[in-house]
Amino acid sequence: MILIVDMNHKKGSLGFEEFVLPIASVVKKWEEYAIVHYKELTPQSIASVRKVILSGTPLMDKEFLHHYTNFSWLRETDTPLLGICAGMQFLALLFDSGLKNCLEIGMTEIETTAENPLFSSNFRAYELHTTAVEPSPDFEVLARSDNCVQAIRHKKKEIYGILFHPEVRNREIIERFLQH
Repeated sequence: MILIVDMNHKKGSLGFEEFVLPIASVVKKWEEYAIVHYKELTPQSIASVRKVILSGTPLMDKEFLHHYTNFSWLRETDTPLLGICAGMQFLALLFDSGLKNCLEIGMTEIETTAENPLFSSNFRAYELHTTAVEPSPDFEVLARSDNCVQAIRHKKKEIYGILFHPEVRNREIIERFLQH
């Protein structure tokens, strides 16, 4: 079972259809999934799941920033995690990374900077963010654009963050996370 975490400010928002359902459409081809809103996420939510994916949000939806410390227990999990856009920011904050302004909208060239199981070469990706991550020493940078860090991997855990939106373009990245 895969758990998809809805990172949007409230359940049932338009962001759910834009950012969560496209992830679910990729995951359902591989295995069963459940969706939970991040405000309802508990240690029990991930106790019996194989992997967790944290969704992105609309550009101005930063509500999760007020709640991320409530989920510091995620630092202790051994469950593989993938954070997409806001999900990446959420995971990075849990591990003491910083955030910085970085506006990117539309197609962007991504340069792969480290070997990883999610992607292996340079590629174009769809971007929709105003904030990027300044990774803490806990993370290795996997990819960059001209403006900011695009992908990170925790050095000791199976935790990945990607700033672009593979549910829009590059769906194979989500599939590789599920298969890895």
